[in-house]
Amino acid sequence: MDNNLFMKEAIVLLNMGGPNDLDEVQIFLHNMFNDPYIIRTKSTLLRKFIAKMITLARTSKSQDIYRQIGGKSPIVDLTKSLCSDLSKSLPNSIIVDFVMRYTPPMAHEVAQRLKEQGVQKVYLIPLYPQYSTTTTQSSLDDFETTAHQIGWKVITTEIKHFFSHPTYNQCLVERIKEALGSDSAESFDVIFSAHGLPQKIVDEGDPYQRHIIAHTELLTEMLRDQGLHFHATHVAYQSKVGPMKWLEPSLESALRSLGHKRVIIIPIAFTIDNSETDFELSIEYAHVAHELGFEEYRVSRCPNNHPLFVQTLRELYEKMR
Repeated sequence: MDNNLFMKEAIVLLNMGGPNDLDEVQIFLHNMFNDPYIIRTKSTLLRKFIAKMITLARTSKSQDIYRQIGGKSPIVDLTKSLCSDLSKSLPNSIIVDFVMRYTPPMAHEVAQRLKEQGVQKVYLIPLYPQYSTTTTQSSLDDFETTAHQIGWKVITTEIKHFFSHPTYNQCLVERIKEALGSDSAESFDVIFSAHGLPQKIVDEGDPYQRHIIAHTELLTEMLRDQGLHFHATHVAYQSKVGPMKWLEPSLESALRSLGHKRVIIIPIAFTIDNSETDFELSIEYAHVAHELGFEEYRVSRCPNNHPLFVQTLRELYEKMR
């Protein structure tokens, strides 16, 4: 007998979040840099001090960035659309909700609401294709710790990564095809751009870089199997913060090294468009590419609420059951 038939279930999507308005930029930065998975010091007081200094230094610049993309991050609205489409593809009895790690809606608000709705089992799906302690584990721990704090005796089932999921990767292929349009793949280089990570975290055993490399190899093979033979493919890392050594090569150095001046950037570590895609890739690095004399510089969209991503999430839920 399937015990799940007698339990009220919810699927909760987990992501980093982003400011819902300019006033939330400071909150976003404060919460992110107070995360012990991000600032890895044993001293809570030292972490709070570092977070305060970074927040003070970066708030104004970050607000300027968000002004250029509409005054807020697109991540919350896009995630709402994704949840709506996922909910429509599932039985009415299954609740679909989402939690952001650093901005509303946060774990306490969502967990309390689901508890009051009588949910007894939650399927947690972090919207990070590749696993990292800085993203996946931070979000999972945040939700589960919050559930414990509010006395919610809920059963949780979680997934750690899905970069090898065939439906998901077909979704990415479709987004790449959209960026390519009617042009020939042979006339473009591809750069798989992943959010960077301090080298020290990888050296301590975080599998993120290994997952990125494995993912790019899978996608490259899928593209070739579907007749998309790009001039060359590359892996690079973006969004470096601070003086520490981060994963290399940086996206800028990768662009500078290309002799071929037609490129499509694929934001391989993101499932939902955000400031790193809408500003950093689509505006900031587009300017760099223009200065470097690129004939074509394109950025493929994240999956967002693409039907194949909705299908991916439904399949992940069904597998978890």
